[in-house]
Amino acid sequence: MATGYVFFETDLRDRFVQVLAARALGCHLHDDEIEGLVVELDGEPDDELMEALEGEYEALMQEQMLRAEDRPDWGSHQVASLEITRADGSPATVRLPPAVARPLLEHFSAEEAHALVTAIAHSLEDPQDGPLCRRDLLRPQD
Repeated sequence: MATGYVFFETDLRDRFVQVLAARALGCHLHDDEIEGLVVELDGEPDDELMEALEGEYEALMQEQMLRAEDRPDWGSHQVASLEITRADGSPATVRLPPAVARPLLEHFSAEEAHALVTAIAHSLEDPQDGPLCRRDLLRPQD
């Protein structure tokens, strides 16, 4: 699954595309199903480059948040989501209300938030009943 970044203003999206171009990374653009502009990477960069891209994206999202706070008509258009891979390998979008997404992303990196939401989704797909402390439920850390 390709890594995607959602923007709500063309100039912010275009600045991110310039960052990608400066790093010789290809991408394609499309509109989000609900609202917004999506930039999807053509490939998966290495961890170091991905971390740098996440930093660039977070800075642009901070700018977007400041702009949104200055626009009272944007309060009804808040949306947040994380793309996950289900236990069966199929992709899914987990939509988060702004009141949950904001503190989650303020206190956790994008990778940590993704891991948390994925773990919750997998737990819902394959619930394990019984006591919490069971050796057969322990899985080695990757």
